[in-house]
Order: sequence, then structure tokens, then C-alpha cells
Amino acid sequence: MKFDKDCEIIWQDRKRHFGLPISFYRYYIVKKEGEWVKFFRHKGFLSAIIDDINVYRCFDVTLMVSLADKIFKTGTIEIASNDAHVPHFHLRHIKNPYKVRDLISSLIEIERKKKRIGITEFQLPDA
Repeated sequence: MKFDKDCEIIWQDRKRHFGLPISFYRYYIVKKEGEWVKFFRHKGFLSAIIDDINVYRCFDVTLMVSLADKIFKTGTIEIASNDAHVPHFHLRHIKNPYKVRDLISSLIEIERKKKRIGITEFQLPDA
């Protein structure tokens, strides 16, 4: 996948089968200095579908590791966002899922602080 010259790829990986990166799913975290940080998901070979989501729109990160994932040292990360087009962004069967989850969480916090965006949490009183 091609990005502008002033874009920096922070992280990239592919969806893995049996621990091997033999897939047409590619995942990227890309930073354009001073402007944005985005997640990209590129699906396809001859034709492609490319989804992207701004990091500051994300509010929850979930890591799922099945028995097969434990064996092949992979995992799936689900990112929940308030983007209408992509409310749940999945990074399926990626390598080093714990490190990637920590990276994503820290990027979300940094971008939210830069843009002064907070999440309001409501707690309903007990009945």
C-alpha cells in the first residue's frame, strides 16, 4: 500500500494462518506528522477494499486469544470506535498481539489528549 512521502508507518502486519503471513489482509498504523494517526485495513489482491479509521475516534481496545492463537503466538484485536462506517475494527490473527494492544492504547490516549477529546462515562444509580 502506498502512502505519502511525509507519512510514517508505525506498525504493519498481515493476517496469519497457522502463524504464517499468507493472507491478502494487511494492517497498518500510519502517522502523518502534525496531522493525523490512522489505522488502515487493506483487503484483497486484484481488487482491494481499504478501510481506515482515525485513532482519536477509538474508545475501546479488546484482545482475544484463542487456544490456536496461543499455539501460534497470534491474537485478534477489536477496536471499538464512534465512526459510523467502521464501528468495530478488527486486526485478526496478528503477531505480538500484547505489544500491539499496548501500542494502540497509548496512541489513542496521546491523540485524544492532543485533540482535547474525552469520553464521558455515565453510571446509572442502583435501583
